[in-house]
Amino acid sequence: MIKKPFTFKIGGEAGFGIMSSGLNVSKLAARSGYFTFDYSEYPSIIRGGHNVMQIAISDEPVRAQHKTTDFLVALNKETIDLHIDELGEGASLLCDEENKLSKSNKKIKVFLIPINKIAKEIGGSLLLRNTAALGASIALLGGDLKIFKDLIAQDFSGKDPKITASNFAVCQAGYDYAKENYGGKIKNILKPRKTELKIVVNGNETISLGSVAAGMKFSAIYPMTPTSGILHALAVLQQKYDFICKQPEDEIAAINMAIGASFAGARAMVATSGGGFCLMAEAYGLAGMTETPLVIVEGMRGAPATGLPTWTEQGDLRMVLHSHQGDFPRLVLAAGDIEEAFHLIMQSFNLADKYQTPVVLIVDKQICESHMSLAPFDYKDYKIETGKLLLKKQENYKRFALSADGISARSPAGSGNYVMANSDEHDEIGYSNEGAQNRVEQMNKRMQKLQTCAKTDMAVPQLFGPKNADLTIVSWGSNKGAILEAIKHFKNVNFLHLTWVSPFPALAVKKVLEKAKKVLNVECNYSAQMAGLIREKTGFTIKNSLLKYDGRPFYPEEIAAQIKKIL
Repeated sequence: MIKKPFTFKIGGEAGFGIMSSGLNVSKLAARSGYFTFDYSEYPSIIRGGHNVMQIAISDEPVRAQHKTTDFLVALNKETIDLHIDELGEGASLLCDEENKLSKSNKKIKVFLIPINKIAKEIGGSLLLRNTAALGASIALLGGDLKIFKDLIAQDFSGKDPKITASNFAVCQAGYDYAKENYGGKIKNILKPRKTELKIVVNGNETISLGSVAAGMKFSAIYPMTPTSGILHALAVLQQKYDFICKQPEDEIAAINMAIGASFAGARAMVATSGGGFCLMAEAYGLAGMTETPLVIVEGMRGAPATGLPTWTEQGDLRMVLHSHQGDFPRLVLAAGDIEEAFHLIMQSFNLADKYQTPVVLIVDKQICESHMSLAPFDYKDYKIETGKLLLKKQENYKRFALSADGISARSPAGSGNYVMANSDEHDEIGYSNEGAQNRVEQMNKRMQKLQTCAKTDMAVPQLFGPKNADLTIVSWGSNKGAILEAIKHFKNVNFLHLTWVSPFPALAVKKVLEKAKKVLNVECNYSAQMAGLIREKTGFTIKNSLLKYDGRPFYPEEIAAQIKKIL
């Protein structure tokens, strides 16, 4: 068993306010001076079903969810049945008197709180049971109820003041009942302490904020889990920050709108999931052929087809690398966590403009919808780089002029320069041209961008842990958090984290892996797609892979167990 943060979990039927309650616990902990990471599970059905959210709380940075639960708040009997096995000795269960355990062979603490009675008699509605439960939880965990009331006031600002007043009364009643009947706190988990300011955000929000900070002026997003939150976050910001956020009729329209906006000179983006990206494939290649800057956020979930719409996976890597027919420069980055998503989306906009080609940022449900407490983002050193952008008329302008670095001068329509582009192979001016020599020259020019990017902008993958280790873990995407949590407890293990997928840092990766004594590849897919890419690019074959494709992310405990097995 590895050392882990305190884990708080709340569960119940959809409609019980599980997600909002869990998020408020994250915010309460962050405002009380602690680091948090939360993880939610919910079924892909329109109504009902079991919802649950776990919040990890620590006085040190925490980056992942854990398998065991220290404090379970069960708003119905089903939550107890599904999660009782996660409670170890000394853990706690808070539930309504109606849902109490008949018997248990576990040495757990059970707190029976009349949450349903409090909700109905004091709040006037059973919908407030979550508020009553959180009030009691705060008392038992040594938290400050005023902070929770501030969060309630923010949640219901602009609505009928009676709603806020009812929630205040209910959370106070739950708090008082726990104090009077259970002697107050059981642990000082939420006791306020002085630390630096933290924000609580998920990946969809950081991608949205990073896009705005990077000067994005147009987004077209058709809602699709897990990136729908990007649409929701951007929609409320567009007037304040002067950009357009469009919800089109489908993903095909979305990417074509974005290409049009970029052709006109605006920084443009789309966001979707694997199924939506499939629909975008034709226009993906159009942007490559016309050398139009475009940022695409691809949020992975379980596949193929509809697959597991509300669960996480990493099975889209190969699709993103090879979608659309033929060859064109695809720049592909993969974020490893919520903070990294902010910085990589900003970099994606610069790369798209500089290399005049689509840039795909790969994330997944785990990053998109989990929340993490972070210091407010510092991006004062970020500079918008537009590359070879011409805004004035130039004599004898050729949009697709041959160049040593593969990049031609780009001039948006309306600048006074003659601009022409279509989906055919073209000459330097933009006229369709099927000549053999012209085809080779234009193809070489476009593909040269990958080499230029690799030399100029591609970062070396980060190696966490000691340079010399008995085991080197290699992975990508949201596995980063669970791996970092696991290797805290091993002095002889390091971790190679990959964020650049195309171009691929082959020499740097090969150098690390050939030096390693043993190598473990960790991925949330069936076919070890990154291990295959590493073999393709470096010639190095990774013999050990830990793969998971049940829709759930890796837990640090699983990775720690595999480390022990290999060593």
